[in-house]
Amino acid sequence: MKSRAKSILLISAAALATAGCSVFDSSRNENLVYVARPVEQLYNNASDALTGRRYDQAVLLYDEVERQHPYSEWASRSNIMSAFANYQARNYEEAINAARRYISLHPGNDETVYAYYLIGICYFEQIVDVGRDQGITENAYAAFDDVVRRYPETEYAADARLKMDMIQDQLAGKEMEIGRWYLRRNQHLAAINRFREVVDEYQTTSHTPEALYRLTEAYLSIGLESEAMAAASVLGYNYPATEWYADAYALMEDTGNTPGAEPESNRRGFFGLF
Repeated sequence: MKSRAKSILLISAAALATAGCSVFDSSRNENLVYVARPVEQLYNNASDALTGRRYDQAVLLYDEVERQHPYSEWASRSNIMSAFANYQARNYEEAINAARRYISLHPGNDETVYAYYLIGICYFEQIVDVGRDQGITENAYAAFDDVVRRYPETEYAADARLKMDMIQDQLAGKEMEIGRWYLRRNQHLAAINRFREVVDEYQTTSHTPEALYRLTEAYLSIGLESEAMAAASVLGYNYPATEWYADAYALMEDTGNTPGAEPESNRRGFFGLF
C-alpha cells in the first residue's frame, strides 16, 4: 500500500514547484488559515508532510488543495492521498469517509480500486478478538468482496481474497465460541444451530473439524444417535487424522456404534450433508 501511495506521488513529481512555507495550526481540529497559494505548492507541502510522517498535517494540506482548487486534477489526487494519510494516522473513520468520497466523485478513475481496497484495510485493521462483536469483521469482508467483484484481475483482488479467508476463519471462530457457550449451559439445540452454521457457511475454515465433533457431542446429549453418527462419519471421511475424529469415534463407540468407513456410494462428504 505504501508503495502504491509513493507511485501516486511520483506522478506529480515533475510538476512540483519549490515548496513554500505553509500556514498550519498544530491542532487537528482547527482548519488552516485560508491563504491563497499555488496548487503545486500546496500539494508539494502535503507530500512533504506525508513523507515526514506528519500525517495530520498532510491531511489538512491535501484537503486545502481541494478547497482552493476544487476542479483541478490535483484535487482528485489530493482526495485519495488524504484518505491514505488518514489511514497512516490510524484515523480509520476519516480514511473510510475520504475513500468513499473519492469513489463517488471519480468512479472511473484508475485509483478507484485502491479506494475500495483502502476501505477494506481500514476495517481489517480494526478487527477484534472473537469474544467481542464482529460487526467490523463483517464490514471488512463486505469491503474486500467489493474489490474482488469489481476488479477481479487486480493485485488488490488477490490480496483481498487472502484476507477474506482470514476473515471467514474469524467469523467461524465467533460462531464456535457462542456454540460452546450454549453447550456448557446444556442449551443443545441452540449450540447445534451454531455448529451447523460453521459446517454450512464456513466449511473451508480451520474450525470445521471441531464443529463436526461438537455436533456429534450435542446430538448424543439429546439422544439423536443417527444425527450424531452422520456428523461423526462426515468428520471421519474428511478429517480422519484429527484428534476431533478420534474423540468423536470414542463417543460413538460408547453407544455401541462406530462411524467406520461407509461404502463409496453412500459417502456424501460434508458439503450439503446438513
